[in-house]
Amino acid sequence: MTGLDRLSYQSRWFHLPPERKFLFWLLLMILAFSLPPLGQAILMCFTAALTCWLLRISLWRWCRWMALPLGFLLVGVVTIVFSVSRDQHALLVSVPIGSFRLGITSVGLATANDTFWRSLAALSATFWLVLNLPFPQLIILLKRARAPRLITEQILLTWRFIFILLDEAMAIHRAQTLRFGYRNVRLGYRSLSMLVGLLFTRVLIRYQQMSTTLDIKLYQGDFHL
Repeated sequence: MTGLDRLSYQSRWFHLPPERKFLFWLLLMILAFSLPPLGQAILMCFTAALTCWLLRISLWRWCRWMALPLGFLLVGVVTIVFSVSRDQHALLVSVPIGSFRLGITSVGLATANDTFWRSLAALSATFWLVLNLPFPQLIILLKRARAPRLITEQILLTWRFIFILLDEAMAIHRAQTLRFGYRNVRLGYRSLSMLVGLLFTRVLIRYQQMSTTLDIKLYQGDFHL
């Protein structure tokens, strides 16, 4: 999370108004859902090249990011490819399972192919937006779009507590590592369970400290966004 947040500040389009970035993302999403599979593949390559150029990163690093959701996508595509039927002639390739047959249909292959490339094109476009839109610009965009103030405040607090959670987890993990808490599998599981318990307590303490700070500053229920 912190790495992605830092990268968004080094984008070549950092000073571009957030409205333009959002409109460009909408254009990419419209193309991702309307183009044929070949066009979606070309769009994904274009978005990948643009992202790497804007952020000054390697293509290999971008591919590693895309590999994270790719596993979930492949599982979904596999479930589309395979079908269960009693009619053997309706399946291109099949294996018997009791009185049914599990196999692949031409319709399933076509649907899986469309879903795969459409999802990759949409994912690459969403990655582009996330990596080129710093969080303060997202808040500005929500304000200009007249999003409900409560939603904006919830997003702001959630984003803030993500980094609090990461800071506390890293501090606890570092202390456990220095005390050889992950020397073997048994100690590793024990240290991990202690980390989860301590993390919950530390986050509650940080929340109480924030509440006290807000009370001292005469907090009236609204954040100045």
